[in-house]
Formats: sequence, C-alpha cells, structure tokens
Amino acid sequence: MSRFILSLGFVGALLLPLFAPFPATAGIVSPQESMAEMSIGKSDAPVTMIEYSSLGCPHCASFHINTLPQIKKEYIETGKVRLIFRDFPLGTPALAASMIARCAGPVKFFGFIEIIFRSQDTWARDKDPLGKLSQIARFGGLSEADVDTCLKQQTLLDFIRKGAATAQETHKVNSTPTFIIAGEPVSGAQPFENFKKIIDKALGK
Repeated sequence: MSRFILSLGFVGALLLPLFAPFPATAGIVSPQESMAEMSIGKSDAPVTMIEYSSLGCPHCASFHINTLPQIKKEYIETGKVRLIFRDFPLGTPALAASMIARCAGPVKFFGFIEIIFRSQDTWARDKDPLGKLSQIARFGGLSEADVDTCLKQQTLLDFIRKGAATAQETHKVNSTPTFIIAGEPVSGAQPFENFKKIIDKALGK
C-alpha cells in the first residue's frame, strides 16, 4: 500500500481498446454531476461497501482487475451489495486521473477508472502525461478542450481534496485501498475469499 500524498498535477492513461463501447460524443458533465456519488449496485442493497482508492495505486488496480469482478458477480449484481467509490488520490497523476474520470460523469465513470487501472503501468511513468490523458479522454467521448476545462475546475479539485481529508479524519484512511464494509474498516487488496467472509458476515447480521 502507498502512503497518502495529495497535490495537483496532470497525468493520463494509455489508450486501450476497452473504451470502444463508449460513444464518441464530446462534452464534460456539469460540476454537480462530476461531484455526484459514484456507485454501482442497488441503492437499497443490504450491505454498503465504500472503497477509498487511488487510480495510481498498484494494489487498487489489482483489486479492480482481479477481485472486483468476482464481488460484482456474486454480490453486486445479485442486489446484496452496493459499492461506493471515493477518491483518495496518492500524488499528482492520480489526482488528475480522478478529475478526468469524474468529468466524464456517472455513466462513464467506472469505465474510465477500469481503463486507467488496466493501463496504470504505462501512464504512471509516461513523459507526456497530459498527452496520454487526452488520448484516453478523447476515446471516452471527451475532447482536448474538455480535458483542459476539466483540469481547471477548482471546485472539483477542492471536492476531491476535501473528500480525502474527510476520509482521514472519519475513518483514519492513510493508505489505499481501504474499504468500509457495513461500517467496518478493511485494509488492502485482499483475496476474494477474505472479502466473501466479511460480506457474508455483514449480510448475516
């Protein structure tokens, strides 16, 4: 896990074919939509799972690539769990990636973070971060001008920073990924079997 470092900077993700399903219609969402709660699952699911994650965190990427699909299949798609994603960016690249994903809006948000996680090894080390960010945003329906506008949104930047600070104060979050499952903290990208035990226990209460 990585320690918490939050500052402003711009970086993107390498273009991958996973974005092909997205329509190429330009335009970022309104500030209100970009700051909406990003979640998947039924709103009345008996268990709420909050994820504090950094798009530049390898452990977070591992969770999204290897573990979350199993959680989605067994618990989210069956209406048992609702997952809420909350930004906890570790460093400048992750902060910029969070802003872009949020500017894409709730409908595209989880598609954006998936492609960012899957291409993390490349974009995190790229010498032209804004160029890579513009590439992935363009194929996700955002133009270069949209990217520029998004990254200048002080209200969104403040929102993400405030959310991270609140996570530190409320749940003592200082590394990623950190989860709050039915009110209980869970640290690290643990195997699916561990999450299963925790979720099943929460469902049994």
